[in-house]
Amino acid sequence: MSVSTPLPPPIRRRGWGPWLVGAGVAAIIGWLAFSGVGNALVYYLTPTELAARGEAAIGQSVRLGGLVLPDSVSGSATDLTFVLTDGETEITVHSSVAPTSSFREGAGAVVEGVLSPDGVFEAEEVLVKHDENYVAPTQGQLPAR
Repeated sequence: MSVSTPLPPPIRRRGWGPWLVGAGVAAIIGWLAFSGVGNALVYYLTPTELAARGEAAIGQSVRLGGLVLPDSVSGSATDLTFVLTDGETEITVHSSVAPTSSFREGAGAVVEGVLSPDGVFEAEEVLVKHDENYVAPTQGQLPAR
């Protein structure tokens, strides 16, 4: 004769499945957010920051931003030389691409290119900051340049 003993109640296991799914979803959302933001941000260096890099800055493709120093612009539009400054450091920029018509002395500009060993920044692209205040010309008047 055997006496059967009742089985103990089943142990309820905590499931890791929902936690793993939640962590996976959070990781995907974080990756999408930061990878998208990283691609949308554009950084540029000031002339002082570029000069502080010293020899390490030579040959690296960077964006450099500053003001076009008055009386520093020379050459034709496709062989343009000017000086960018942040008020502390000045860097000579040479560009073989024509800037937009809003390029002028004293205006803000961002150039993309590399610093050559002779200290001249060779720009492959010149972006010019412009005034955000647009005034439409009146009827019969030509747009200002």
